[in-house]
Amino acid sequence: MSEILTAPAIHAATRRPRVGFLGTGWIGRHRMQAMLAADAVEAVAIADPAPDAAQAAAELAPGAALVDGLDALLDRDLDGVVIATPSALHAEQSIAALKRGVAVFCQKPLGRTAAETAAVVEAARAADRLLAVDLSYRLTEGMQRIHEAVRSGALGRVFAADLTFHNAYGPDKPWFYDARQAGGGCVMDLGVHLVDLALWMLDFAAVERVESRLLAAGAPLDPGGGQVEDYAVAALHLGGGQVVRLACSWRLQAGCDAEISAAFYGDRGGAAMRNVGGSFYDFEADAFSGTQRRPLSRPPDAWGGRAAAQWAQALARGRRFDPECARLVQVAETLDRIYGR
Repeated sequence: MSEILTAPAIHAATRRPRVGFLGTGWIGRHRMQAMLAADAVEAVAIADPAPDAAQAAAELAPGAALVDGLDALLDRDLDGVVIATPSALHAEQSIAALKRGVAVFCQKPLGRTAAETAAVVEAARAADRLLAVDLSYRLTEGMQRIHEAVRSGALGRVFAADLTFHNAYGPDKPWFYDARQAGGGCVMDLGVHLVDLALWMLDFAAVERVESRLLAAGAPLDPGGGQVEDYAVAALHLGGGQVVRLACSWRLQAGCDAEISAAFYGDRGGAAMRNVGGSFYDFEADAFSGTQRRPLSRPPDAWGGRAAAQWAQALARGRRFDPECARLVQVAETLDRIYGR
């Protein structure tokens, strides 16, 4: 697992970067808490159109100013900005910050399409500024252990993967159900994590062919009907010969809050991470050999804010553009192909 710097090590390297927070609903505040707990950055300004959300964030960072929107944030001489706004705004807001020389940590998806995502990555490259997206499931202890097993060759040649994310509730904000604002439904919301995990685990092999089926309320999705999908299945055929099967949904009659899993199968063994008891937060991971299994990780694991803390610490170390963030474009291209666009 990536190293977490201690506060003295960060302070010895540089002053704490000045960071603004744009969008401070539940997830925005949670990521703020993770960054402040790492003692890597200084929260200097907060912007959210909902007064209650802004005030709740201000209680976490009493010294931060409450300001009106992104422009007012960027006028605060920031080193970085954390974006947790509706998906339709992510690319535009990220590019605006990067053009001002401000590093970005953004909620997923970075863009609603591959073209939007590529534009943000290019802006980060041109500005030579740190860019990261909150694809946090990579940093669960279970996925880190499975990644180590795949890289070490313990599973042999990995030829298949099955990944699932069923959410029995679905989002509670209306914009998620507007295709223009969200860019899509459960695939954009949940499937982005599955595609990212699969490609990351399999060394971002080229996606040669994509088959998918999208449903809304149990019927085939009408691409021009303004609806978004609430159930989707897809198969990705990769250049290395691997086959990846994906399934995700909102409001599925699943008998529990959530079903989340990521399993990888090789010719010498397998490994999988699965949520425990329908939880959105607790996961266990096991390695397989024939009919036998051994544990790789068990809860508890405070993984939710790990990506945010690592971005904050990288910013404190003076990290600039990371060419690896170009992988975000391949994930977005794959989502486009699942949507048939």
